[in-house]
Amino acid sequence: MFLAFSAKPIDENLKNLVDEIEAQSSSLSVLAARQLCYSLRQTPIEVNIKEPRQFNVLEEFIIRAAIEFQPPPTEDELASVLGLDSVFIKTTTATLRTLQTLSTTSPLTVTPEGRLFYEKGSVPQPPYPIQINAIADPLSNKITFQSESLNKTVINLPDLADFITIDRTIADIASLSLEEIQKNIQASGLALHLPEEGKIVTSYKVIASTQKIWKKISLFVIYDALEDKLSIQIRNGKQILESASNWLEVLHAEGKISLQSLCELSNETISFEREGILKQKNTEIEARLEKIRQKALESATKKGNEVDNYTGLGKAVQLRDGQIAQAFLEVLNSAKTQVMIYSPWVNQAVVDEKFLTLLQKLANRGVWILIGHGIARQQEDEDKPIPPEIEKKLRAIKTPDGLPSVQVFWLGDSHVKEVIVDKEIHLCGSHNWLSYRGDYLPRGESVYKVTIPHQVQEAYEFLANRFQNHAQKLWQNSLEKRNYKLAVESLCIWSALGMEEIALKEIQQNNWLELLPVWLNLALRGLNSKNIQPDSESFKTALLLLSQVSIEEAFIEFLQQGWRKVIGAIASHNPKTALNLLNDEVWGQFLRLNIAQESDSPNDFILYRP
Repeated sequence: MFLAFSAKPIDENLKNLVDEIEAQSSSLSVLAARQLCYSLRQTPIEVNIKEPRQFNVLEEFIIRAAIEFQPPPTEDELASVLGLDSVFIKTTTATLRTLQTLSTTSPLTVTPEGRLFYEKGSVPQPPYPIQINAIADPLSNKITFQSESLNKTVINLPDLADFITIDRTIADIASLSLEEIQKNIQASGLALHLPEEGKIVTSYKVIASTQKIWKKISLFVIYDALEDKLSIQIRNGKQILESASNWLEVLHAEGKISLQSLCELSNETISFEREGILKQKNTEIEARLEKIRQKALESATKKGNEVDNYTGLGKAVQLRDGQIAQAFLEVLNSAKTQVMIYSPWVNQAVVDEKFLTLLQKLANRGVWILIGHGIARQQEDEDKPIPPEIEKKLRAIKTPDGLPSVQVFWLGDSHVKEVIVDKEIHLCGSHNWLSYRGDYLPRGESVYKVTIPHQVQEAYEFLANRFQNHAQKLWQNSLEKRNYKLAVESLCIWSALGMEEIALKEIQQNNWLELLPVWLNLALRGLNSKNIQPDSESFKTALLLLSQVSIEEAFIEFLQQGWRKVIGAIASHNPKTALNLLNDEVWGQFLRLNIAQESDSPNDFILYRP
């Protein structure tokens, strides 16, 4: 019997959060939870900001002349052309030089900054100062900026630095270049440096000494029974600090930190808990299968004319030998939106051209197909790995819009052999779905075809959780390598699981806007299959991200096409919902990014049918 909750090294005031974490999935168990603190560095700085004002007629003419005349004119030459007293010209050029729109030398020359403002029909106003705070965080390894200063409070908790050497050095604020300051201010969400609007941070200086600010965090050691994996998680309240968590996991893998000293969790305790949890999970799986066997037995023993009490709630029917392959193909052919398969092995006896053609037909009508495989605990220990040529053929199956419809990957450490279609039909038993020898001779195999809703749901949640965990690992890997292909695979798995909101949240949090067109394609599929409702909050969130997109982005054409199709699809379901999405701010972004044309109106736009 594994340790009771009260026997684990868990801080009393973290028990509610531990319950929430474990409630997310039946496979998760928190082995330890502890509150700690660490120090940030807060440095007050002053930034100078320039904002635009519309230029007057004389200013416009002088700047235009300095750009277009060859050779550039002097003040006296320009006064002669305009028939004005040179005093007027020199007074205006002096003002423009003060604003750094014209260079200090003669003849008249426009500065790069002056050109930037001129293209927007403006000149800069005199700069004004604003005080903000630079926050250096050694755990996130980032510098952020905020308007309000952090409170300097005493936190009576152990210092994380007493257990771990936090040597993630962050440069002193004063040593950063102006460009670095500008980028960090933008990334922090402060509307102080907005070059597209003509608002520019022109300089900065440190105005007070750096302060040490203490911050409270929570550390969790979590065991995932499905993945047979231990992970370390750092949280600020309920927010997971991804960078810090990943860093601690690397240190732990390298043997540079001890869980015994960090949270009083010994290797013996971890081993004891792991074995107990795995035993419990296996028992739960067996209990689920035993319920199915009992339902099948009850169904089989009913008299032919007896009313089936389970008809309205589904059935569990036992299939044997030659019935199995036929039922497998029939169930696959019935799929409308989703197929999930777990088969310990995959071979070409099953995944032949006929089977691949069937999967392509499913893909053509918008069905997602998730295939998990593997029986060993480590992928390198598999004695029958999937042949590379089969994996390649499966991954080559695409949706009509070019997205990978079949996701196939190693999950491992499972004897489970299951097929779930549309969350309505569950096939389970002793049959190796993707690796039998292709014959139909009796070999004593049996499979249960289950349509009892709550039992299908239990099986779905178990398998979907494994696929979701894999998607999350793929995503983390794609972030580390900035690998676009891996990121797309993650998004496709989330979409196949109906988790488009998670996909969008990850895109937003990691500022990977290049993936927005992919997400829009996935959302369009969700709309067409009715897995996403037209009034989903996800669309409002995605529209807010448009303000961060430049018209110069390489992916802008795909983004334009994506939004036209998505708004059109929403309008086909509910025109009022589509119009509500196109508020004044969103419509302004649609025009700026050429998603809509100046001649369009929101009413005209929603009638677009790509």
